[in-house]
Formats: sequence, structure tokens, C-alpha cells
Amino acid sequence: MAEFLLELRSEEIPARMQTRAADDLRRLVVDGLKDAGLDFSDARAFATPRRLALVVDGLPVARPDVSEERRGPRVGAPEPAIQGFLKGAGLDSLDQAEKRDTGKGEFWFAVMKKKGGPTAAVLPGIIDTVMRTLPWPKSMKWSNGTRLWVRPLQSVIALFDGNVLTGEVGLAGTMAPIRFGNTTRGHRFLSRGDITVAGFADYVAKLRAAHVVLDPAERKRIILEGARTLTDEAQVALKNDEGLLEEVAGLVEWPVPMLGTVDPQFMDVPPEVLTVSMKTHQRYFVTTMPNGALANRFVVVANNVARDGGKTIVEGNERVLRSRLSDAKFFWDQDRKITLEERLPALKQIIFHASLGTQAERVERIVKLAGEIAKSIPGADAAQVEQAARLCKADLVSGMVGEFPEVQGIMGRYYALGERLPAAVAEAIGDHYAPAGPNDRCPSAPVSIAVALADKLDALVSFWSIGEKPTGSRDPYALRRAALGVIRIVTENRVRLPLATFFEHADLLDFFAERLKVQVREKGVRHDVVDAVFALGGEDDLVRLLARVDALQSFLGTEAGRNLLTAYGRAANIVRAEEKKDKSLAATISGPPDVALLELKEEQGVASALEEAERRVKPALETEDFAGAMQALARLRAPIDAFFDKVTVNVQDRPELRLNRLKLLNQIRATMDSVADFSKIEG
Repeated sequence: MAEFLLELRSEEIPARMQTRAADDLRRLVVDGLKDAGLDFSDARAFATPRRLALVVDGLPVARPDVSEERRGPRVGAPEPAIQGFLKGAGLDSLDQAEKRDTGKGEFWFAVMKKKGGPTAAVLPGIIDTVMRTLPWPKSMKWSNGTRLWVRPLQSVIALFDGNVLTGEVGLAGTMAPIRFGNTTRGHRFLSRGDITVAGFADYVAKLRAAHVVLDPAERKRIILEGARTLTDEAQVALKNDEGLLEEVAGLVEWPVPMLGTVDPQFMDVPPEVLTVSMKTHQRYFVTTMPNGALANRFVVVANNVARDGGKTIVEGNERVLRSRLSDAKFFWDQDRKITLEERLPALKQIIFHASLGTQAERVERIVKLAGEIAKSIPGADAAQVEQAARLCKADLVSGMVGEFPEVQGIMGRYYALGERLPAAVAEAIGDHYAPAGPNDRCPSAPVSIAVALADKLDALVSFWSIGEKPTGSRDPYALRRAALGVIRIVTENRVRLPLATFFEHADLLDFFAERLKVQVREKGVRHDVVDAVFALGGEDDLVRLLARVDALQSFLGTEAGRNLLTAYGRAANIVRAEEKKDKSLAATISGPPDVALLELKEEQGVASALEEAERRVKPALETEDFAGAMQALARLRAPIDAFFDKVTVNVQDRPELRLNRLKLLNQIRATMDSVADFSKIEG
């Protein structure tokens, strides 16, 4: 068994693309090996800012001979079919094919034997396919070549069993192709000259000696351990941030964590602004004090080993941060001289959307919506809801948000608190964009709930009204996120909000239904259970809808539920089969059966059980006792079982009796379908 090593070295690959690119590299190579009939024991891919690498272990040195059979047309088939079969199988005549009796007639078969060969002969073609099909979000051409790649390609290592493969990456134009080789380069600043490698273990060791840590997981560990050592010594805590850790690990090949200090004069600036400046703009790790407050230390990760122990690097980063925070402090001091109310006229100068007017016009819509929504939220003070909704966008015209747009809403909260507005109003202003994602905190205070819902529902209704709906590949206005935000706010706070009253378009409710389906499926709810409840239609109270879903899933998990589902299936299948034969039957069998025609005690037992079930189900549904409604249905199990054991439905010599029994089965279906559409349940 042999090893295959591939390295594609280029200029810096954006950090956000590296993990996906490594996964795609592995997938494409593995697919190519499988298509070539090559087995292997393991395949691993890695990424650094300047290279993608892959190692495949356990490949055979030579491919085995394989036989492949292809069935052709029936013996005696028309000549064009015969000729097409021969051409596809690579045969000259039927003398080279075999005639076999399959039990369904005689057919022609071609047995094609493919000779194996050196594995090394297949690998260059796989590499070429990878180079042509690896899907970069953005790629580029360079110089006068025509090859597309994420960044200019510099070298390719292609080793199999320790030997360089024969091949090259053509760049076209007048650029010379890059031939497969066994050399690479180490760290851009800490290493010089080419590095010749003989295999993967040698490759990893020599890269490390040249200040390159190949494995992203190891770079993350080095960053995390080094940062925690520094922060422990400084008696501060490193704030966990997996996303930033992933990104920084993609920016450095030789990570060296260092500790910097925030100038004390900036520590009265809101911590969210400090965090944005450090994390988002500079890729620094934030630290906190024992009480959870933001500390005046940060961790920067260098991609270099400094001669002075990092003093110059730290001072340079502190200087950059100081400049950034000087602007923030200026805006913080200036913005507080103007009230949020005084900023409102400036919203007339900001276009929200060409077809939807200005931010000022949007605020008026949000105020109206929030007032209506507040009627469904216990404890929501109407005056505070109106004030918060009117001021929620005012910070958009502040200097701070102009410079740091990431803190819109957050700054409005600080300015409102500074003006001594009611705390509920300030919190609602700060929360009205939330939740911004699945891991974001959800508003829970009554005023905050009303304004946050109004903001999202206005976006959805407004963009729907101008035909700007999300498609499979496009959602430029983040309407899916807005819908999921509404769902979370409503369900987590159990807000009894009739959504349809706020929608001008029926398909917007369908859009919500699809988003809700995705959300509950991710939580482990069966998709057919969700479909069974949604199929009832006309439900716009998400709390009630989910309660029904939960009750149905619990019911189906019991023996009684499973048995009743079987009985429902028998009844529904018989009715559907008869309806298929007679299109007018559906109208004929609607309504209750004729009591006088219920001759057998098993028929009478089902009719009596259905009457009792309907008597219990209707009030249970009205009081939203969905578990009680399910239990009422469970009482149908025994009489229905007895019915199917003793009663013949399709009595051919008595059409009136047959019709009455079909009515009884249809009533079983209708009664159960008043709780959920059981025809959607699988099994």
C-alpha cells in the first residue's frame, strides 16, 4: 500500500474559505479515487493561509482488473437498438456478446473486462479534475493566464509512493505551466528557500521546522492555550469566541499570541463599541474582569516571531486601536448632546428602500404595528410601546452608528438611558433587532417583544408587497431571518398573536409555515407530524399550532396511538379506493350514517364511540386541550378493531348497507382529521 500527497500552494487564501476548500478538496479526490475503483484506508485534508494539502493512505500501487456487465436489448430487438447496445459496450458484433435467459425472456449481455494499471497513471487526471471543479466562492485569473483559482497558484506537490507524479497544471496564455513536484516553501517571513519532501510525515515535519503549522486544529489549540496563559498571568479572563478563533487560525501559519492594553481613557466608551473595534475591526480577542465587565486587555495573534519578544508588534496594535477608539470616544461624547427625539427629522433623509420610502416612513409603520401587536401582549404599556417604536431607529443618524454600524440599536439604548427615558423603552430600543440569529438572545420584556415583532413584521409585509421575496439562492433583505426571529419571539414568549391579521398576502403565512417546519424538525419533531398539523390549514397562532404538534407526536409514541393510526389507515384506504372508482361518492357519504341501517353490534359500537369522541374532541380543541383530544380519539381503537374483525363493508347485494358502512368509515376519517390530518402520518 502507498501514500498520495497533494499540496496546492498559492498566495493568501481568505480565512473564511479555507475550511470549506479543504473539505471540497477531500471530497473531490475521494470521488475520483472511487470512480477509478481505488480503495484506500484514510484521506485527510488541511488548509493554511497559503496552501491546501491532502494525504491519502492505503492506496494500492496498481489497480486490479475488473469486469463489468451490461444488459442490452431483448433477443430479436430492432436493429437500431442492437447497434446502440454494441456501440455503448464497445463491441463490434453480437458474436462478442452473450445471450442469456433472465426468466423474462432472452437478452443480450456484454461482459467488459477492464485491465488495471499503475495507480500513478490515474492520479494526474484526478488532480486536473480537482483544479477545474473545486468550487471557490470567488476566484480570479492572474497575469495573462486563463486558469481560475482563489489566488495566484505558485506550486503543486504531487507525490505517490514517494515519487513525483508526471503532470502539470496548465495556466494557458503565455504563462508556463506549473509542473508537479516535490518542493514547497515555508513561512513567508520566517523561512527561506525551497523545501524538498519525500512524504507526508516528512512534509509536516519540514513545514514545522520552516514555521508552518499545517493542521488548523493545532493552530487553534496553540492560540487558545497561549492566550489563556497570557490572560491568566494578567488576572483577566479570555472571552470565548469560537468564530473569531476559527478566523484567526486561518490568518496565521505560525501563531504567536501577545497581550495588549486598551488605553484607560477609552474604557468609559460602551463595551459593545470596544468589542466591535477589537474583535470585528482588528481581530483581537476580548478579555473580561472577574465580575464579567470588559477588561482593558486584549490578545492579538501575530504571524511572526519578533526579536524583541513582541514589544514592537504589541505597541503597533495598541497604537492602531487607540486611533480607532479616539473616533469612538469623540462620537460618544458628541452624540449625547442631542436627544433621540431631536434626531427623528433626519430620518426623512435616509431612504429605506426606493419602493418603500424613507426610514421616517418606516418608523410610522412600525409605530402603528407595534401598537396593534401590544394588544396581544400582557403587560405591554401602550405609551411605552409607542415611544420605543418611534425612537428605535433614531440612532441611525448618530455619529457612532455612522462609524460603527454594528452597534445600531445598542447605541440607541445607551442614549435613551442617558436621557433617563423609562428603562422598558431603552431596553426595547436596544432589543428591537433581536434575535439576529439562532444563538442570539430573544427579547422577553413586553415592550421589547412588541417593538421587535413590529420591526420584523414590517420588513416582511413591506418587501412582500413589492414582490421582493426570497428565492432558493437569494435573500438580500434577510427575510428568512426576520421570519425565524418572529417565530422565536412568539414561541419562546408564548405570545398569542394572530399573525394573519397583519398579513396582506396569504402566501406570507405559507412562508412562515415552511420556516416553522424547518425549525421544529431541527429540534427532533417528525416531519410527517408537522405536515399532519399544518395540513389542517387556517392556523396562524404559532403557540397553539406547536402545542398541537407536541400532543400529536406524544400520542403517536404510545401503543394506543400507533394502533389507532393503523385503524385510521384501514378506514381511509377503503374510502379512498371507493372514491377513486366513483367520483361522486365523496359527496354521497359525507355526514353521519343512518342509525336504522346499523345492523351489527360492531357497527353500532363504532357509531356510539364516534358520537362520544366528537362530544369530547370538540370542547377539548376549543380549550386547546390537545392531549385530551388525542385521548378521546384513543377510545376509538377497540370498537374500530372489532368492526374490521366482524363487518364486511362492500356488501354487493345490499347497496344501501354498503353506502351506510362507507359513511361510517368516512366519519372515522373526518373525526380524526379534525384533530390532525392523519393521512400525512407515515407508517
